[in-house]
Amino acid sequence: MNNETIQRAKDHFGRIVEEQLKRIEGMKNAQDWVNYSQVKPIIIGILGGDGIGPFIAAESRKIMEFLLQDEIKSGKIEIRNIEGLTIENRAKHNKSVPDDVLEEIKKCHITLKGPTTTPRKGDPWPNIESCNVALRRYLDLFANVRPVKVPSEGIDWMFFRENTEGAYVMGSRGIQVTDDLAVDFKVITKQGAERIIRMAFEYAKKNNIKKVTIVTKANVIKTSDGLFLDTGYRIAQEYPEIECDDWYIDIMTAKLIDPKRRTQFKVMVLPNLYGDILTDEAAEFQGGVGTAGSANIGKQYAMFEAIHGSAPRMVKEGRAQYADPGSMIKAASMLIDHLGYKEHHNKLEMAIDICANYEKKYVMTGRDTGATGAEYAQYLMDTMQDPNLKERWERFVKG
Repeated sequence: MNNETIQRAKDHFGRIVEEQLKRIEGMKNAQDWVNYSQVKPIIIGILGGDGIGPFIAAESRKIMEFLLQDEIKSGKIEIRNIEGLTIENRAKHNKSVPDDVLEEIKKCHITLKGPTTTPRKGDPWPNIESCNVALRRYLDLFANVRPVKVPSEGIDWMFFRENTEGAYVMGSRGIQVTDDLAVDFKVITKQGAERIIRMAFEYAKKNNIKKVTIVTKANVIKTSDGLFLDTGYRIAQEYPEIECDDWYIDIMTAKLIDPKRRTQFKVMVLPNLYGDILTDEAAEFQGGVGTAGSANIGKQYAMFEAIHGSAPRMVKEGRAQYADPGSMIKAASMLIDHLGYKEHHNKLEMAIDICANYEKKYVMTGRDTGATGAEYAQYLMDTMQDPNLKERWERFVKG
């Protein structure tokens, strides 16, 4: 056995432990929540990202400018584009988020982000960390919030996925000890688990939801998942009016497709990797990941994004104008709601429901057999201008 090899692995692990202990101190001393009512202007940054990202970002910005036109004119809101998150620029700087781009992002209170390419083994790009993972960490966006709603199926789910810990945060910090041994790491902290779980319970309490489900694999991953689960049940004691149960991630993926069981789930809170898996599965019920938006929320910053990939092949084949902007527009709707503009949010949600799920005058196929992103965005805006929007929506929903 090579003692030098073992020592190198020990040193690597030691640095990770030191970093995580320092991060815990940062969480203990974090600033309180930003109050948007006291901010003027609220600066919204649009991050186009890679591949089809700039195309769907442009349509999403149109929708936001349409809905928030009065707030923009009055100076309450400013919308700006932020460039530089392309894979080419990130590779050039060999950083997941180049320093100058991060500086511009931090000047915004809230961002709307398109998909970005994450290099994987065999790609021509350097082994840089996922842009999403890095931004969540840099901005301390600890809560990934994803809604899935299919009224006709009785599905109304809200997922709270921990964003800054778990396997993904250590995804680029593993070590190839020898040619025969590769080790990756996973981290859960008490502080990280507490804040995401408390957020899930607070959401349930605010919305009069009587059940929160904790999802782990604590029967096998006993230490880290065990800490997450124990923390969840400890916090649940502070909310006696809310039922708390827990499921393991493997059986949970099965129960989401069980029509007898799935409608019983309401609010689910999960560590990072499990949340990614389960929310992608859940999104299939409402039409796939292209229809689902995602919120990444911290106390000082928030980022809303499409949850699908950058689809570089669509750009290469000249089909980018046919990319479905639905997921990013859904994220824009969540952003507007987060800022407190509930009426604008409700109007957009009704229009999305009519245009994507019921009326379907324009259908996105990703090719010239369907609508362009620009046509779909205009369809939404025309629908929102209908003075009988609510009645039209109710007519579809009630059949």
